[in-house]
Amino acid sequence: MKKPEVLIVGAGIAGPALAYWLSRNGYRPTVVEHARQLRSGGSAIVVKGPAIPVADRMGVLPQLHELATRNRSLTLLDPGGRRILQLPLTSDKAPTVEVTRADLSEVLHRSAQTEAEFLFDDTVTALDQDEDGVDVTFRRSAPRRFDLVVGADGMHSTVRRLVFGPERQFASDLGLYGATVPLEPDAIEDPTEMTMLTVPNRMLVLHPSRTTPLAIFTFRAAQPTPHDRKNIALHKQTVADAYADVRWRAPELVAAFLDHPAPFFDPLTTVRVPSWSRGRVVLLGDAAAATALLGDGSSMAMAGAYALMEELAAHPGDHARAFAAYESRLRREVGPRQRRVGLLSRLMVPRTRPGLAVRNAVGRAVGRTNRIASREAANR
Repeated sequence: MKKPEVLIVGAGIAGPALAYWLSRNGYRPTVVEHARQLRSGGSAIVVKGPAIPVADRMGVLPQLHELATRNRSLTLLDPGGRRILQLPLTSDKAPTVEVTRADLSEVLHRSAQTEAEFLFDDTVTALDQDEDGVDVTFRRSAPRRFDLVVGADGMHSTVRRLVFGPERQFASDLGLYGATVPLEPDAIEDPTEMTMLTVPNRMLVLHPSRTTPLAIFTFRAAQPTPHDRKNIALHKQTVADAYADVRWRAPELVAAFLDHPAPFFDPLTTVRVPSWSRGRVVLLGDAAAATALLGDGSSMAMAGAYALMEELAAHPGDHARAFAAYESRLRREVGPRQRRVGLLSRLMVPRTRPGLAVRNAVGRAVGRTNRIASREAANR
């Protein structure tokens, strides 16, 4: 019996995870990625919650622990760069592992590549579906027909645009920008410490990552402008203007951003799509429901890939029921997170000094609670 063929668009986190599970459950997955290779970069993500058992079932959890960053604490600074408090970032109550996004992507790709076909430096340009399948036109490869298509191509999803409509229908701007730039290894003194400075409307984080530290800028621009993803000069000027009067190491870190040929820059948005499937096409990960700031994107992508595979296996030959059941499961996880994101954005990047004082007070309270819990655990 011919195995159903599934095209997965996107080789980040969700795509390879889904390819792994589909190949072991009677499907022939093909993953297409517009980049020429797996994307590099040291941005750290936390594998947690429902992604931990998924990683364990895949057999990759030991690898992730070996690749974990050494980050163990978060130090908050006042506007002058003085330490306010230090918070631990590890907990025995909720198992987590922090790795770079590039390392996680590589581990998932290695797990899937022996059974799945990967096409790099290519993307889809047209999708034409009928009751029996989907005719796919690629930018480089010859046209092909698939039984199902999965859009796992991120917040700026091409699949979503082709099948569901333009991005502006689904993306909600939080009024914040995010920017990162890699730094030299000697840019940090303590590889176990992440440092955060916040002033009204701007946050600056120095993250040790694993081998390449990162400067992370999260801010509201004084005069927001229409975003052009390809205008690197505008991105650099926007960051420089936003942090012009920030103290501590801001001038040095902004200079690193300006000197980099292609630093990361993007508005922080959430994506809400009324229905995640249309016919034989379904969305997965950030393409379906991106949630900025919470740091859950990669974990939810892994959990979503596993849930989609389970529902396809539970409803053989009935993709409509499988897609509906998958969406129902994941919306229970994603919905509360998206409802919290507005409050979190105001807490993380307060607009005013009183708001910043409240944020710091919350941090101190959390620090006291953690210290008490640690003492109690040590005395048991």
